[in-house]
Amino acid sequence: MFVLAQSSQSARQQQRQQQLNSKAAQGSRRQPACRQSCPESAARTTSSRIARKQDSTPNGRTQAPGGSLVLRQLLDLGQTPGEDEVSEIISVELDHWKGNPRSATVVLSSLAKHRLPRIAKHVLTLMMVRSVETNVFHYSAAISACEKGGQWQLALSLLSSMPDMRVIPNEVSYSAAISACEKGGQWQLALILLSSMPDMLVIPNNICYSAAISACEKQGQWQLALSLLISMPHMRIARDEINCNAAISACEKGRQWQLALRLLSSMPEETLMPTKISYNAAISACEKGGQWQLALSLLSTMPDRGAIPNEVSYSAAISACENVGQWQLSLSLLSSMPHLRLIPNELSYSAAISACEKGGHWQLALSLLSIISDLRLVSNEISYNAAISACEKGGQWQLALSLLNSMPGMRIERDEISYSAAISACEKGGQWQLALTLLSSMPQVRVIPNDISYNAAISACQKGGQWQLALILLSSMPEMRIQRDTISYNAAISACEKGGQWQLALALLSTMPDMGVIPNEISYNAAISACEKGGQWQLALSLLRSMPGRGVLHSEIGYNAAISACEKGGQWQLALILLNSMPDMRIERDEISYSAAISACEKGGEWQLALTLLCSMLDVSVVPNDISYNAAISACEKGRQWQLALILLSSMPDVQVIPNKIAYNAVIISCDNSGKWQLSLSLFISMPDRRVMPDVITYKSAISSCEKRGQWQLAVGFLGGLPDPLAVAREEGRVRWR
Repeated sequence: MFVLAQSSQSARQQQRQQQLNSKAAQGSRRQPACRQSCPESAARTTSSRIARKQDSTPNGRTQAPGGSLVLRQLLDLGQTPGEDEVSEIISVELDHWKGNPRSATVVLSSLAKHRLPRIAKHVLTLMMVRSVETNVFHYSAAISACEKGGQWQLALSLLSSMPDMRVIPNEVSYSAAISACEKGGQWQLALILLSSMPDMLVIPNNICYSAAISACEKQGQWQLALSLLISMPHMRIARDEINCNAAISACEKGRQWQLALRLLSSMPEETLMPTKISYNAAISACEKGGQWQLALSLLSTMPDRGAIPNEVSYSAAISACENVGQWQLSLSLLSSMPHLRLIPNELSYSAAISACEKGGHWQLALSLLSIISDLRLVSNEISYNAAISACEKGGQWQLALSLLNSMPGMRIERDEISYSAAISACEKGGQWQLALTLLSSMPQVRVIPNDISYNAAISACQKGGQWQLALILLSSMPEMRIQRDTISYNAAISACEKGGQWQLALALLSTMPDMGVIPNEISYNAAISACEKGGQWQLALSLLRSMPGRGVLHSEIGYNAAISACEKGGQWQLALILLNSMPDMRIERDEISYSAAISACEKGGEWQLALTLLCSMLDVSVVPNDISYNAAISACEKGRQWQLALILLSSMPDVQVIPNKIAYNAVIISCDNSGKWQLSLSLFISMPDRRVMPDVITYKSAISSCEKRGQWQLAVGFLGGLPDPLAVAREEGRVRWR
């Protein structure tokens, strides 16, 4: 019987081969005239037949797809061939596939491995046109090709068409489609597919859930990812390390470090061994949550749990330390990696450079950047941006510009972060011209400025006293489709304040709500300072009083500016009221608050109140400064209290305040006005010994004192010591510039 069966099978194979040869000959005779007349097409067909014949077995069957010419020719078509090109290659194979559909499955699976979804779709379509059986394995392989090729729309189209072709999807079909949605960022569609499986009498498996959890994880839907993980036991689906890792990563992206650690610790309870992927995700979760201690603890426990740390583990831990300013620990971790046979990569170095940047160590940041080059690692924009920011914070604007200019030579793309950091460096260095040059050059290198770039440039103009340019930049932001924010307006208001443009400062403040920008305490403080400089004490007080009604908290800066405004306006009573009300508003009074109030009393001729305020500063733990003492001494001078003025001058070193020429001038004038010309001259003569150089005012007071007392010889001697007027002018100009 066995021999008969073999003979019968051999006869059937010979008959089948004859049919195939006959159909092939007929197909050759029926070729369109255009195809026969086209030399290129004819050559392709002839070579295909010859090669196919060479690649066939003695019984005429195609060899295994791994070495088949058909598959190689399909792969040579590229990503987007036409259906006719695919048809030309597989036209003969289609008849063979009618009797052996598994061969089609193998070809489709190979196309999936090579990420060729379009070809797989054409193959499937041609199979249906030629009435070749299409089953669930064919569709699943084609959907997998779409998944690997990033064609989620095509994957869903194939899945939805299966019932119309009387092909019932299985868990493999759904798994591939859900994975396609996951890779395409379509988490909603992934969940819809997962929930629809029971309706099609298909039971979801572990792979389906893993893909759905990963889809939620990638799009920051940590709640849904956890919900899916929790529901798996109820669906009688065992959880594995892949599911848990995806859920931990979801918590990491959602900044839920507590939940990430809880999932990590619960894995052994389900006999699941956490892997380095599990730990890396948990360390990253701690990094994002500012839990650098926990991140280091996880890193140190990994070897004991059978999970060997890798470069990703250390990079995440370095970033955790970097985020909280632990630059020493970041460098320690980086230096320990080679001892563990781990080669730091660009991520490790970038995190360490950022740590140095946050710690204000620009020299170390540049040193690490040079090490990346020495090790022939590929530098990226992250490391360069961090180094530029480090130079910016360290006041090294020249180095920041040098780094920015060197990036193209290193084949590193400059982005808006690079330029913004460099513009900020110029802003801090008082280089407003360079800041504007950088801003204007960004579109030329195809870098679109953002709000940070403009804000830094506006601040540069503000510090450079260029209030007109600051306003031009602010007004041009909408044209560049850049949203103006509170920082933009605050910088512009401060520019107007420094330029003495209190009207414009108030106009900007009032227009902020209309532009959808909410003023904060910085906005109000800058406007109050503008009013103070413009002598508008009423407006300054009005702004200060309106802040609570606008939901803006008071601060000592605003109160100090308002007190100074009252001082300049001769409103010493209001200045004292503001000073005394600060504790009730839970605002700390500082030396600026008291100095402004003392100056207000000095201008109002209230020397007693000025002295009272000065004496009370120490009672509230506020250390007087030279401005406080100068104002109090001037108050005594105006009140003809030369003894008190002299006492204040002599007591300044006791509180570690060095008397300056303003203090000496006030005491000298006070003594001179009270007829104590010898004492006045004695103070004048002692100034160089105290390392205080007399100025024109001092000399005029001394000469006036001699003139009043008939001491013309001394006056003539003092005249010889008068400083050069040009040098004085230069000195005063430098003081004003500063």
